Amino acid sequence: MNQLSEYVGDVPNVSGHEAEVATVVEGGRARALFAERGGVDFGSIRAACAIALHQHQPLIPAGGEDLRTAALISNLQYMMHNQHIGDNYNAPAFVWCYKRMGEFIPQLVGEGKSPRCMLEYSGTLLHGLRKMGEDHVIDALKTITCNPDYNWAVEWLGMPWGHAVAPSTPVQDYRLHVRAFQQHFAALFGWEALERVRGFSPSEMALPNHPDVAYEYVKTLVDCGYQWVLVQEHTVQQIDNGRHPERPHLPHRLVCTNSHGESVSIIAIVKTQGSDTKLVAQMQPWYEAQGLERLELAGKSVPPLVTQIADGENGGVMMNEFPGKFMEVAAAASHSATPLMNVSEYLEHLFALGVEVSDLPEVQPLFQDRIWSRIQPGDGPEKLARTIEDLKQEDGRFHMDGGSWTSDLSWVEGYDNVLGPMEEASALFSEKVLTPGTATGDERYRNALFHLMASQTSCYRYWGQGLWTDYGREICRRVVDIIQHDFA
Repeated sequence: MNQLSEYVGDVPNVSGHEAEVATVVEGGRARALFAERGGVDFGSIRAACAIALHQHQPLIPAGGEDLRTAALISNLQYMMHNQHIGDNYNAPAFVWCYKRMGEFIPQLVGEGKSPRCMLEYSGTLLHGLRKMGEDHVIDALKTITCNPDYNWAVEWLGMPWGHAVAPSTPVQDYRLHVRAFQQHFAALFGWEALERVRGFSPSEMALPNHPDVAYEYVKTLVDCGYQWVLVQEHTVQQIDNGRHPERPHLPHRLVCTNSHGESVSIIAIVKTQGSDTKLVAQMQPWYEAQGLERLELAGKSVPPLVTQIADGENGGVMMNEFPGKFMEVAAAASHSATPLMNVSEYLEHLFALGVEVSDLPEVQPLFQDRIWSRIQPGDGPEKLARTIEDLKQEDGRFHMDGGSWTSDLSWVEGYDNVLGPMEEASALFSEKVLTPGTATGDERYRNALFHLMASQTSCYRYWGQGLWTDYGREICRRVVDIIQHDFA
């Protein structure tokens, strides 16, 4: 299979090779790729720890004075060129944060240590780094992704290309984000590297809890070949008793059923609650793992896995404290009873013991127990909608906005002025581009998709009303203009 070009014109290679991507992903799922190289004695360790670094920068219309004509550039590029504004002076430090795992892993392996880290980089960040000329960052990442001396210690996670939030992104668009990331990743790092991308990290840890949206979300991940997904502890409930996961350090099975009675499931790895960046920056998950003992699962004795993800660059504690702490803990954990492990490596060991996916405790998205106590799967979307409205009227805390890393931030409420243009752009893309069956390799399709995905980045809501919502609306306007011009 030929190596993909990273760009087609000025647009990253995000569409047109869906069949090849599916073939590669499906082929990789059948093989054990991590366990043997990792050298962990799964039968004797007491517990393990997995950390992931989330790295993202949005694209913004800031390459010029006029919002309506400014070039779409990385927010990181804007920071770099305007270091006198606010905390933009952090831009050079951010660049190093995006690169530094490419330095730490080879150093530790060279010292005979056994480090581990999971990486999640948005498509907009990878594109932005390349367009800024920060090729040394991509090269360092390629070293630990493609070189067999190091790639056993690094696990890349999939994500939606444009850092879209699943509960409030049209389901057909979310699927396009997921596929686009896979193709862009293969274009950057090669087909063999894509085989090893088995876990999915949702932006903002957002999990839809509307039954029909949650079903489509998980079905998208399964259809795109993912084996497991990260979930936030308080966004799911055990199906048997409605409680939050009682053994969060074991894998679960996320089961989502829609109003038509269809069900789909995927392995869920629970990220426990806490102050994310501080926990990972100070390697707290490893210290927590040291206090745990093996657990019984399906008649087997298994080590628990403490899993955390955090921004890899935000905040002084992550920028300044993480490097030293990671190096210290990676050294101490190596070849110990509480090693660092990546999730797919852990799962390969777990299933080699004879544990089956069906043995894992089942969870569903928050609040779904209250819905299914009133209607049956198969009662249809109209009855579901009426039931949801009844529950909202009875309890102001009940909602279908989904859950995320924070329980007090909605990605929907108060953002009509952004969500409206997003939905208009999405509807037009569906009508003029998807429905007529435009070839995904068509340059017009790729350009419209690129702008659509850029418009759906969560940052245009996370940072509140003002300049950021203006950015979001402007990119949506460009999507509409591009479609109306190119697909007239």
